[in-house]
Amino acid sequence: MAIVQLTIVPLGTGTPSVGEYVASVHRVLEQASDRVKFQLTPMSTIIEGELDELLALVRRMHEVPFEHGALRVSTTLTIDDRRDKVGTMEQKMLSVESKLKHEGN
Repeated sequence: MAIVQLTIVPLGTGTPSVGEYVASVHRVLEQASDRVKFQLTPMSTIIEGELDELLALVRRMHEVPFEHGALRVSTTLTIDDRRDKVGTMEQKMLSVESKLKHEGN
């Protein structure tokens, strides 16, 4: 299981607003929700699943702004692929929360 964080930025759109592009990209994730888990954040999107599936999904997501008129697209991708144990978004958050509670005592 891998966790991918990505930011897709459409350029050459004639406007500084990107909300419509983000919504269009997010629809691709919704169509894959039976295969991946995802979380939209104010600055990026985090996706959890099998690495091959995630990479194919990122490729589809990268194309969406072009399909909606962007002349250039910049995609930044970070992959966390831990193989010694299963790592999920939830497990990572619980681990940090546990350490914060422990430090408070």
